[in-house]
Amino acid sequence: MKITWFGHAAFRLDFAGKAVLIDPFFTGNPSFKGTVSEAAHGLTHILLTHGHSDHVGDTVELVKTVEEGGATVPVVANPELCGFLGGQGLSNFQMMNTGGTIALDGFTVTMVRADHSSGGDGSVPAYLGNPTGLIVKAEGEPAIWHLGDTDIFSDMALISEIHQPKVALVPIGDRFTMGPAVAALAVRRFLNVETVVPCHFGSFPPLVQDASGFVAALEGHPVKVVVAKSGQSFEV
Repeated sequence: MKITWFGHAAFRLDFAGKAVLIDPFFTGNPSFKGTVSEAAHGLTHILLTHGHSDHVGDTVELVKTVEEGGATVPVVANPELCGFLGGQGLSNFQMMNTGGTIALDGFTVTMVRADHSSGGDGSVPAYLGNPTGLIVKAEGEPAIWHLGDTDIFSDMALISEIHQPKVALVPIGDRFTMGPAVAALAVRRFLNVETVVPCHFGSFPPLVQDASGFVAALEGHPVKVVVAKSGQSFEV
């Protein structure tokens, strides 16, 4: 599987002919490099963790662009967020909620708990369902856990036990999510993964600007830490 980080919490997963965007926040993302068309080339699916504008991002525009070309892109999101996006003209959804798993075209998505909020940030309605993390599984590929925006919570260990993820995309930026030290504690105590990728940092001034504290806090732990640059792809 190839993973590409586009800054903030936006990722792309490429595997088995699929091009899956998670929280595609490009326009207005100060850490995004390149062009939207390049980032979304061959797009097949969009997965959303929650309803804040820095995670919903370019979803509506991306889907409409693909549809104009004669293809379709299903959007995986909670019911409230699907309803909001339906009001923006979208119609192709895979609706789900926390604890559920859906089978798509050759892979599955599971929604799991995240401790955060959703919607009400000025550009979207006040409530857009509960925030979540997402676990993506495909045959022959490592399971990926995008934690979404979250604080630490002890049931991360139970999620890890149930779903056996190998790669975790972990927010470390503080203020709105865990900071570096707490995120590292979550990795050490609860996640039980082989690879961690820090995210949700360095994009806006209030956030932690680099991953050095997170890396230092994991020194001596066997987990592999991949600190990507915006637009960088790597294999897992």
